[in-house]
Amino acid sequence: MELVNDKFSIQGVVLEDLAAEYGTPLYVYDAAKIKSQFDRLNSAFSTVDMKVKFACKSLTNLSILKLLKSYGSELDCVSIQEVRMGLKAGFSPEQILYTPNCVSFAEIQEAVKIGVMINLDNISILEQFGNEYHDSVPVCIRLNPHIMAGGNKKISTGHADSKFGISIYQMAHILKVVSTYNLNVVGLHMHTGSDILDAEVFLRAAEILFDAAKNFTNLDFIDFGSGFKVAYKEGDITTDIEEVGQKLSAAFNEFCEAYGRKLQMWFEPGKFLVSESGVFLTKTNVVKTTPATVFAGVDSGMNHLIRPMMYDAYHEIVNVSNTSGTKRVYTVVGYICETDTFGLDRKLSEVKEGDILAFKNAGAYSFSMASNYNSRLRPAEVLIYEGKAHLIRKREEFEDLLKNQVELDI
Repeated sequence: MELVNDKFSIQGVVLEDLAAEYGTPLYVYDAAKIKSQFDRLNSAFSTVDMKVKFACKSLTNLSILKLLKSYGSELDCVSIQEVRMGLKAGFSPEQILYTPNCVSFAEIQEAVKIGVMINLDNISILEQFGNEYHDSVPVCIRLNPHIMAGGNKKISTGHADSKFGISIYQMAHILKVVSTYNLNVVGLHMHTGSDILDAEVFLRAAEILFDAAKNFTNLDFIDFGSGFKVAYKEGDITTDIEEVGQKLSAAFNEFCEAYGRKLQMWFEPGKFLVSESGVFLTKTNVVKTTPATVFAGVDSGMNHLIRPMMYDAYHEIVNVSNTSGTKRVYTVVGYICETDTFGLDRKLSEVKEGDILAFKNAGAYSFSMASNYNSRLRPAEVLIYEGKAHLIRKREEFEDLLKNQVELDI
């Protein structure tokens, strides 16, 4: 998203024109930004055999999945429905990692039938898996390294009280299960959380994984999850992916030499690949003044973008209809019957009713977390690909709210 001749645009496509053509609210994604992030990640880890497994929970649109596949990405899924979505997008089962949490064993059995790589994070499920499959199906084990990392506790998954992963302190129990059922463990996995800034966090977790890996002789890969932080505002501190790549690659190569053979390094980026590619366009319905606050109320709410309410996430907001106007302070809110505040006390170019406001960093965990709360319709999605706008999801209609309801004759 860049400002040219007082107009915000993506690849030369003016955002106001997109709002006029497709209506609002509207999600817009920049394919070129996704490609540049994908290339940057590959470049940072060029000295190791690295695979990118896109965390598709962040953005599951089929066209986005196909786009990433065309760039060389593979897929990380957390539900059997995401696995099916990946297959629909053209990924082979061998390209898909399935990391369930608290699902039924029947779902895991279905994933085995499909042929994807299974990543288990519960000793009970590991025992059920061993009893069913023994060494006939390769498996990955997700470990909890007990490292508190991430910008918000709700996105920190490697701490001691997390529901994710098997505690590293339960390694003796893990090895007993592996031995008892003759499990074929081919991978180890960890994910400490999101918005990690410091390369040292990855290195500390890596040392824990390397030490654990000494207990397994048939490993093919070690999966370091993700958690790279992107910029949310001007001057924001971000993960130095080049530094992480240099330091972690060196440590990984040293480990592989000691292990006796080269392994693959896997990552599961979601936000890093697609967050900055996304812009969410809304129309200002009302400008409301109270004794203390001026509200800009838009035609969307927590039903379309819940991250600010759920994670206290920051999304920079700009008035694309008035790029050079006098700056005034507004609190930007939604139209849902809840306190759905997108941005508190933001300096925006003067906002008038009908103006289009754009929320940056709306590519990850935005549309994918949308709902029909208040019986509102989910928005359309557009991908800017090679300088042209492509509709990749139609806006819902009222009939979509009714199609699965069974109406009683009362």
